[in-house]
Amino acid sequence: MQLPRELVLATEEEAAAFPFRDLVRAANAVSERYRGERPRTGRLTKAECVAWAAVRMPATWAATTTVCRELQRLDAALQPESVLDLGAGLGSGIHASCETFPSVQRATAMEGEPALIAMAGRFAAVSSNAAVRSARWLERDLTIGPPFPEHDLVLLAWVAGEIDAPARALVIERAWQAAARALIVIEPGTPRGFETVRAAREQLGAAGAHLVAPCPAAGPCGAPPGEWCHFAARVERSAIHRRLKGGELSYEDEKFSYLIATRQAARRAAMRIVRHPRHEPGLVRLTVCTGEEWRTLEIRKRDRENYPAARKARWGEEWI
Repeated sequence: MQLPRELVLATEEEAAAFPFRDLVRAANAVSERYRGERPRTGRLTKAECVAWAAVRMPATWAATTTVCRELQRLDAALQPESVLDLGAGLGSGIHASCETFPSVQRATAMEGEPALIAMAGRFAAVSSNAAVRSARWLERDLTIGPPFPEHDLVLLAWVAGEIDAPARALVIERAWQAAARALIVIEPGTPRGFETVRAAREQLGAAGAHLVAPCPAAGPCGAPPGEWCHFAARVERSAIHRRLKGGELSYEDEKFSYLIATRQAARRAAMRIVRHPRHEPGLVRLTVCTGEEWRTLEIRKRDRENYPAARKARWGEEWI
């Protein structure tokens, strides 16, 4: 995937106002915050906001786009007319959801960081999507204040894990109450991120939500002890992205855990491929979640019905 060109150009324009060494330091600080090596306290500097746009926004946009497309694939009848992005950052969720669902006419973003809101507004202004350009941005701490306004689709991405457990449960409850049609929760593809998603899964299941993806079933999570369910979205790196990351590869894989919950029942995957397929001569091994357990399937060349599909199968996809 490639971040929309207008966002790449807007990021480069913002970056031009800072010495490169300042952006490198800012990018390191942003990465430390993301990995949890630096407390998520205090306001972001303007340079950190630019670095966030360069090194984090492409990845979060790609992951959110991947999850939105999966919702679209499993529930083609869902045509959300409004989207609410909670803890919106620079608006990658707004851009991703509005681009995936042309039906969206109204978008609202809530974010507690004023500097991010200001930059996100400039990014939205150059979007080719009318719903993004007209999005309403609200400065708000998600853990306090009135209930969230109702929207068809609600995004809670890279947010829940940053909130203490008691307040987190309240935010998830309010996010679900605001979701007229569907709620998407996304967290980093780490053991800690997965546990946050799994806790949200249990809470939403108890509240009567239909757990559409990635799980093939609504029962207890089938991940074995010591494993965590996560996936990856590949995004092309822009020139400034590569320079700030110091990477030689032209792409980056953003690993994430996610959950899609809906008000109405939708189709679930029969089985979900939860690890990279392993290829050997005449053999493909697929690690899949059946809903009850993880299982390794061996699809051999003589299986003329399934072998061609297995050779093309990818991590995160449905396996029938």
